[in-house]
Amino acid sequence: MNRLSAIESFVKVAELKSFSGAAARLHTSKSVVSRHVTALEGELGLRLFHRTTRALTLTEAGRGYFERVSQILIDLEEAEQSVTHLQVVPRGRLKITAPMSFGFLHLAPALPDFLTAYPELDVDVTMSDRFADLVEDGFDVAVRIAALAESSLIARKLAPIRLVICASPQYLEAHGTPRIPKDLREHQCLCNSNASGNEWRFTMPDGKPVMVAVDGRITMNNGDALRVAALNHLGLISLPTFIVGSDLQAGTLISVLEDYVPQTLALHAVYSHARHLSPKVRAFIDFLASRFGPRPYWDPAE
Repeated sequence: MNRLSAIESFVKVAELKSFSGAAARLHTSKSVVSRHVTALEGELGLRLFHRTTRALTLTEAGRGYFERVSQILIDLEEAEQSVTHLQVVPRGRLKITAPMSFGFLHLAPALPDFLTAYPELDVDVTMSDRFADLVEDGFDVAVRIAALAESSLIARKLAPIRLVICASPQYLEAHGTPRIPKDLREHQCLCNSNASGNEWRFTMPDGKPVMVAVDGRITMNNGDALRVAALNHLGLISLPTFIVGSDLQAGTLISVLEDYVPQTLALHAVYSHARHLSPKVRAFIDFLASRFGPRPYWDPAE
């Protein structure tokens, strides 16, 4: 058995959750990939996958082995590139996925500078609030805003994302300013069906997390639309400052409950092991980090 080929087959099957998908990506046959994985399991003396007619999942041992050998493949690729000078000028097509509001407000305006800096690169950007499968959907890099769970992907934190509860001065003058989270029950709250919905999360002074059920006449699935509703004095919103930062600075929206809003989100660039050292991915992520972090320009100055 060629150990390296077997490990490459195993890693690709684990990433794609498919023997046929791995074979296509490795430009070989499904039988070869299956033979590699079976031989690897035989040599290790353990099962790496749970196989059923409907699903293919890693065993506990398989997950641990995947994390270790994936890093070995990354190290090997890095070693090869360091001696063959493959870290050349970024070129080709870069496929990016990004959330809708952030992509429209901040990523799209940044792209002209990126393309000017890297004239041999083209970009293909898909904006969606759905978390795409990078490997299956063929994306090189994802821009994500979340508290990320553990996965086989690699994530680089680019900038903090600050949440605020805010409303127009006219709304607060007419309805009063909430002082503690439970006061929101007496207010019109504009809810985002794509995010926290009708339950907003807070942290009390003792550190205890609290969920407050809120209600209002308007629910939407887009932060930009909710911002417009708030600017028209229709209620309170819970949104990141990358959407409402300019309004806070202009005073057209006023932040409330600042001591209670937890700040756990961040802007990340997420990419797969297979693209770890791609010059085009590295160039894009370094550009994003320089453009947006560590203190984002959309946050009001303290």
